[in-house]
Amino acid sequence: MRTKSVKQPKVNVITLGCSKNIVDSEVIMAQLKASDFDVEHEAQKDDSDIVIINTCGFIENAKQESIDTILRYAEEKNQGNLEKLYVTGCLSHRYKDELSSEIPEVDAWFGTLELPNLLRTVGADYKHELLGERLQTTPKHFAYVKISEGCNRPCSFCAIPLMRGNHVSKPIELLETEVKNLVKNGTKEIMLIAQDSTYYGLDLYGERKLGELMKRLSDVEGLDWMRLHYAYPSQFPTDVLDVIRERDNICKYLDMPIQHITDNVLKSMRRGITKRRTLELIKEIREKVPGIALRTTILVGHPGETEQDFEELMLALQEIRFERLGVFTYSHEDNTHAYTLEDIIPEEEKQRRANAIMEQQMDISYAFNQSLVGTTQKVLFDRLENDHFVGRTQFDSPEVDNEVWLPVNGNYLRIGDFQKVKISAASHYDLTGEWL
Repeated sequence: MRTKSVKQPKVNVITLGCSKNIVDSEVIMAQLKASDFDVEHEAQKDDSDIVIINTCGFIENAKQESIDTILRYAEEKNQGNLEKLYVTGCLSHRYKDELSSEIPEVDAWFGTLELPNLLRTVGADYKHELLGERLQTTPKHFAYVKISEGCNRPCSFCAIPLMRGNHVSKPIELLETEVKNLVKNGTKEIMLIAQDSTYYGLDLYGERKLGELMKRLSDVEGLDWMRLHYAYPSQFPTDVLDVIRERDNICKYLDMPIQHITDNVLKSMRRGITKRRTLELIKEIREKVPGIALRTTILVGHPGETEQDFEELMLALQEIRFERLGVFTYSHEDNTHAYTLEDIIPEEEKQRRANAIMEQQMDISYAFNQSLVGTTQKVLFDRLENDHFVGRTQFDSPEVDNEVWLPVNGNYLRIGDFQKVKISAASHYDLTGEWL
């Protein structure tokens, strides 16, 4: 008579929020798989025994999305379609005491630094030897690499330090191992991410080591592209610019959220920088890395932002001409410094300002894209959509930036391949290519 084997439960991991949460989910999944769990990311079928929701709690819209997702699976559990429901991530870290009484269907809530406890509760062993290993949820050819956790910056509007703690850099050697493993498994492009990437190394080495880290990772054999995200402008380590310029496999791309430009708002935001220094830094970046594409993030509607501040911001953005730009409206987050200020700007006015910036940015993006028409670009292809291969140049990061559309026209290309493409046309946010 055969002995019946005990099958491990099927786990569905759901990720909400930013790329940093994606990395956290990938680590959770690798640990679960190592304990022989059947694990999926955002499974198409609702046939899992356990659901783990990795939440975002950054701003109001993100919090609402997280709560709506939790409520959806709480209902699945009520209907008997789910055995266990666990919640982790930023929202859980920040509000688990309040939420646990309001949503009793959740079996356990975990903070951002409680991975071993989460695994133990699910029934898995935390395996220290898996440090740096992940089960990728992105296409295999690109991956996010989180170089640090937490943040030491005092930005008035940001609740991240409340949820992620102080800045903790990951040692260079561990990051080298992580990237080598990714490349060995087929990754061609990595995005360096952190709450504040330019602070990297201060806690571990007593000085900023982002430039050194980028050199070491750039030396990993087989890595084709690397790009840098979330560079804080205050005390920016300018040696990084030399590394970007000198290394062929580092994209001429920099994501540096400036948030605002007027001294009045920057001071209220506690950004530790002035308008003059911001403009000087941008000028230095463009001089040291000719042809670089700069991405930034803007926050409008912060308490104290006047119409004059906004008009000055609009004028500055028109003059700076960031190649890529995103904008958020201010969210009044409890326990942040800005929460002590009066949030008097109406939501409609915040949205009007955000829309005005994006409308202006459309023309800037269009002009930049038009400048690429007729040039030959190295493109990394992410997917096949209908009768087009869709990819990105070195000036574009996944999910947030522009794409290149290349008609198939009977040609063959594997997803994750690079291809030289001649840019034949451009719209506000996309490029059209032709085969060479």
